[in-house]
Parts: sequence; C-alpha cells; structure tokens
Amino acid sequence: MVSWEGKLLVATPVLTEGSFSRTVVQLLQHTAEDGALGLVLNAPSGTPLGEVLPGWALLAPDPVVVFEGGPMQQTAAICLGRLTSAAPEDPSYVLVPGAPWLGTLDLDLDAADAVEQVRVFAGYAGWSPGQLEDEVSEGAWWVLDALPGDAFSSEPQLLWRQVLRRQDLPLALAASYPPDPSLN
Repeated sequence: MVSWEGKLLVATPVLTEGSFSRTVVQLLQHTAEDGALGLVLNAPSGTPLGEVLPGWALLAPDPVVVFEGGPMQQTAAICLGRLTSAAPEDPSYVLVPGAPWLGTLDLDLDAADAVEQVRVFAGYAGWSPGQLEDEVSEGAWWVLDALPGDAFSSEPQLLWRQVLRRQDLPLALAASYPPDPSLN
C-alpha cells in the first residue's frame, strides 16, 4: 500500500455529504493497519482562538479561529504547526510524513519555539483500514500534493478551488464546477 500521509484529500463534486462537500483534508496519518486520519482545512468555526488558547492565537494566521477538523471527537483539539526549521528531537512535535513543513504539537506554549504558524482544530476526519481507499476508488476524493501554505490559508473558503486550479488539465476544470449544477 502506498501511504498518502502528507497529501491532500480534495472532495470531488460527487461527494455531497454536508460535512465533506467541497472539503480539503490534510492527511496526517495513513497506514494499512490503522486507516487514515486528517484535518479539514477549509471549515473555520465562529469560535475565536483567543478565547480558547490566547497564547496560540498570536501564531495563527487569519482567520484566527478554531477550525472544525472533522466530525470525529469534536471535543478533542489538534494543533497543526508550520515549522520554522526541522523540529528538534522533542516529543512535543510529531512531524507529518510526506509534509516536512508540518507537525502536530502539544498544546503547551513551550513547543512554540520552532513554530512559525499554527492552526487549532476541534475534531478530525478518520477512516478505518481500507475505507479511504474504497472512497477514492469510488470517485469521492482526489489525492493531491499539498503545498506548505495550504493548511494556513488566510482564505480557507477559497481553498477547494485554489487547490484544483493549480492542477493539470482536465482536473483544473473541476474548480469551476458549480455547487448546485441544477441551477445552471
């Protein structure tokens, strides 16, 4: 099995389920034994990060809010950091394989030394072993390369289209797909 850790999952237009329609997911883990775990990058909540974790809010790009990372364990928080350099040998950092600029961090401000930017997510998206591969083969997701700025976009509502537009043709044309084709 080829691991997709560090890749983006981009919802195809056939995926119309409310919580995943037009989403962009950063995959953090993907193994045959454990399945997959990722964070929805384009679902900002209305909760200001400064109300929940004031110290981390200073490192967060706009919008400075908690993001809805996915439908699973929404009371759990995951902090994703854009690293300034290689993370030190420290259990506070867990590098994302395939995306050396990303790491998950303990929500302890002491870990902020090697971090340029952060996003805090409530919940995550998860798939049991083989489930994600089945969804990809059924046409629900595109597996695409991530860029360092994707997880920290200041315009997360535009991320789905931006990621698709930078792809080769014909996939780039999907960025123009209307949210509801019946209205065309």
